[in-house]
Amino acid sequence: MSRKETIAANAAMFSHARRHLESEGYVEIHVPRVVRASGACENVNTLFEVSSGKDFTWFGSQSYLAQTGQLYLEALVPTVGRVYCAGPSFRAEGAIDNRHLTEFQMIEIELPSDFDGLLREIEGVVVAIARGMVSDHEAGKLTLSDESNARLKECPQVFPKITYDEAIGILKETGERIKWGDDISSAREKMLLEHFGKKPLFITRYPDPHWDHGREIEVEKFFNMLPDPEYKGRVLSADLILPYGGEAVGSAARVHVADVMLSRLKNSRMFKRLLALGGSLEDFRWYTDMLEKNGSVPHAGCGFGMARIAQWILGTTDIREAVVFPSNRASLI
Repeated sequence: MSRKETIAANAAMFSHARRHLESEGYVEIHVPRVVRASGACENVNTLFEVSSGKDFTWFGSQSYLAQTGQLYLEALVPTVGRVYCAGPSFRAEGAIDNRHLTEFQMIEIELPSDFDGLLREIEGVVVAIARGMVSDHEAGKLTLSDESNARLKECPQVFPKITYDEAIGILKETGERIKWGDDISSAREKMLLEHFGKKPLFITRYPDPHWDHGREIEVEKFFNMLPDPEYKGRVLSADLILPYGGEAVGSAARVHVADVMLSRLKNSRMFKRLLALGGSLEDFRWYTDMLEKNGSVPHAGCGFGMARIAQWILGTTDIREAVVFPSNRASLI
């Protein structure tokens, strides 16, 4: 594909996503991009620390390039309702390969919703993008390959859904050597996609890292994912797996009760890593104070990795071909 085609596809993808979200009542929020550790995902060791080049830290504390605007959006759900943000996510990824970038674009949403409602929201966004791209192609506004156009036309409105436990069982049946508690790698994602006819696929209800499973587990999720009340030891979380791109959307129902959220934070692997970096609860104080003072409502949210959605749209297994200016360690050397 040409650079012109990549530019057009990325522009159209964001346009269709925004148009859909705003038609559904979402309000765009501009969240901070220089943050404390509250702007991290589950692994604080992949944060880029911000330095002024002088011998002091910003605001008297360590500051970082944001990986997510999640907590900022969560803070607004009780008063604003449906909110979203769009912008870069920065990850200190050491790998130079076809799956990882050090900077990529995300659209994130938070809304008052239960878990099932969240999955419907995600389906709505992805289907809106797929239909919009097909419409643009047929109107001559952009060029898709025949294979991509046909694949996007066949995108179902409702995606297959399996639990993490079911995914492990399916992989074992294919002869894959995998144990419960292991991570589902990109190669394993491809096996599952093949099993379900190469359609977008939700893997739901991952192991709760705060539960005593009797063994160490590889699977790690963000600390404030809501435990599943029906399936003990699982959280109400889901990853959307797309052909070509793999894991493209991470989502969950959120813990919204202050003392429960604080307990999960203090007992998370993320917090242990943060302490080792010299951080503390002060990194999350703005959010915990707000939650204790104002309370919250049951809500849920997710992050759309737009580069991996672009892989699915364009039909490329190399994430570097799906963005206009791929950013990784190699591009900085």
